[in-house]
Amino acid sequence: MAVVGAGLTGLWTALYLARADPTLRIVVLEAETAGFGASGRNGGWCSALFPASLPTLAAASSRRAALAQHAAMRASVDEVARACVEEGVDAQLAKGGSIVLARSRPQLARARDEVDAARAWGREEDDLRLLGPTEADAVLRGRGTLAATYTPDCAALHPARLVRGLAEAVERRGVPIHERTRATSIGPGRVETTHGTVRADVVVRATEGYTARLPGHARTLAPVYSLMIASEPLPPGVWDEIGLARRETFSDHRHLVVYGQRTADDRIVFGGRGAPYHLGSRTHPSFDRDDRVFAGLHAALLDLFPVLRGTRFTHAWGGALGIPRDWCASVGLDRRSGLAWAGGYVGDGLSTTNLAGRTLRDLVLGHDTDLTALPWVGHRSPAWEPEPLRWLGINAGLTATTWADAEERLTRRPSLLARATAPFLG
Repeated sequence: MAVVGAGLTGLWTALYLARADPTLRIVVLEAETAGFGASGRNGGWCSALFPASLPTLAAASSRRAALAQHAAMRASVDEVARACVEEGVDAQLAKGGSIVLARSRPQLARARDEVDAARAWGREEDDLRLLGPTEADAVLRGRGTLAATYTPDCAALHPARLVRGLAEAVERRGVPIHERTRATSIGPGRVETTHGTVRADVVVRATEGYTARLPGHARTLAPVYSLMIASEPLPPGVWDEIGLARRETFSDHRHLVVYGQRTADDRIVFGGRGAPYHLGSRTHPSFDRDDRVFAGLHAALLDLFPVLRGTRFTHAWGGALGIPRDWCASVGLDRRSGLAWAGGYVGDGLSTTNLAGRTLRDLVLGHDTDLTALPWVGHRSPAWEPEPLRWLGINAGLTATTWADAEERLTRRPSLLARATAPFLG
């Protein structure tokens, strides 16, 4: 087996296969260093979130299959924690759940709709519940909170520690990771690299936000950038004002995605979308930084927690994540060609990569299991539009989310723009 990409998808796949059958000959190929991409620099949410909704999954399969996918995602959060203990990976993981604040009437309406939709699918309060303002403040004291949704199915962790720890676990099991070995093309039975050709019965594409670099995959996944800022360690008095005593992850119900956590060393880390998509699905280290987005994240965080005024923010970074045209992650194996893949997580990859690794294990070994029957298995997303339509559409969607939030702040009513551009909002 040749696994292309030493991010979480590739490493979980190699680990579970090596554990299941130590006689397998597995090699992992990585263009940079293990965890270089989104796997090592994400927001640290190990959650049960899946990018495609339950109705979308059910429309392509069945209600039962959609709920099975959701149950598998919930179980994956605990599996990540269990695997970290088993493999001695210190990812600084804390399963405190996730709280999403509603800070305006339109956001409150969306929070209520989300909980109502969950109940319609048979998801009870142990899965998702609505908190009143007093209950919400007991967890997280954000300014102007009217209510919040809360789920226990999320753990905060240190992503770089997780991915580097997994790399060490994989190598302990005899699987070599060849860093600085860029794959220039993949095909049935082979991977062409900058250092030669690797031949294997099964080739796994686990390249996520960098997939467009491979010949034939320019329109498979669109790399969209998400950026983050991190504060200096905060004193106990500040955390008494903010909350997050169990290191709950947090967000709010705005349209433009934002996400945050309290780290094990008491920093506040906050990230979000808003950086532009670059023509031709280009990725470059210079795209990891955007002062306009960093300033916007800082302003949003101060608006949420005024107590942070005067706090020093010591780190800022970013990176590309992979988005499929239909916003549905997928995993699969074409047995005729021996080509396997997983990806398209739309930023919800910390736990989904683990599910992908276990599913690829079962597919490669030829085992029919509950995992191989899930509706995302074998799914093929349509290709993105050719350029410049792709550039126009994605950036129009990013702009629309920003304008929709501004419209709601101004009118205090649900955004008409958001409804008109719903396909771009995911």
